[in-house]
Amino acid sequence: QIIVDDDDSKVWSLYDAGPRSIRCPLIFLPPVSGTADVFFQQILALTGWGYRVIALQYPVYWDHLEFCDGFRKLLDHLQLDKVHLFGASLGGFLAQKFAEYTHKSPRVQSLILCNSFSDTSIFNQTWTANSFWLMPAFMLKKIVLGNFASGPLDPEMADGIDFMVDRLESLGQSELASRLTLNCQNSYVEPHKIRDIPVTIMDVFDQSALSTEAKEEMYKLYPNARRAHLKTGGNFPYLCRSAEVNLYIQIHLLQFHGTRYAAIDPSMVSAEELEVQKISLHSSNEPEEQ
Repeated sequence: QIIVDDDDSKVWSLYDAGPRSIRCPLIFLPPVSGTADVFFQQILALTGWGYRVIALQYPVYWDHLEFCDGFRKLLDHLQLDKVHLFGASLGGFLAQKFAEYTHKSPRVQSLILCNSFSDTSIFNQTWTANSFWLMPAFMLKKIVLGNFASGPLDPEMADGIDFMVDRLESLGQSELASRLTLNCQNSYVEPHKIRDIPVTIMDVFDQSALSTEAKEEMYKLYPNARRAHLKTGGNFPYLCRSAEVNLYIQIHLLQFHGTRYAAIDPSMVSAEELEVQKISLHSSNEPEEQ
């Protein structure tokens, strides 16, 4: 647990796993209902392959600027100059806002946006955003649970939802109210400020809290982004489809192997892999022949 603000009540909780020698780790930002441990499947698998992974849980912040400022201080405290960010839903929105906030002296090397959005107005809640702080915890939980899938589900998805409901129960009123406020406060991402950052957009084809319009908007915003589509996975593919999600994360991070922005211990990467990497980087940097 780390406190970086003057306000002692603002505590960041995090798991930092994998080789500490890595200076550009992958950081996971959870959705409204999530805590740092919702990414345990990623932490276990990726650190086993030699990656350094940090999973976070936010303190109570009431606006995006305050969050970005606190997150920057956290990175300073951890002595991390550049990081890769994986954001799920609200986490993805905050990751984009942070990349935008630091665009003049960039701190974000790449983004993986899972079931995420670029404009909070899609939730049609911007007018209630200022009143979440008044609501009792049970009402806030009801709002969040309203977005969880219902009906018949396969066992992995049912387990994933159970796990998230359990994590949701562990959050206090102010934690939930502040996250819902960040989720619904009128705000959007300015893409021209983060155009040069490599992005992978990860989403699912089955039912999730994200509308088709919100997905289309993300594709438009990042025309050059890689796309990682999962047939199924609902709102929490990192829990119930972890093998696929972890594979997409590895593919995304592969482009940084052998550079100072690698999130993996170099001794865990084979020479052949690096060779392939150099060739693909070289060909992508060459101007295309007409």
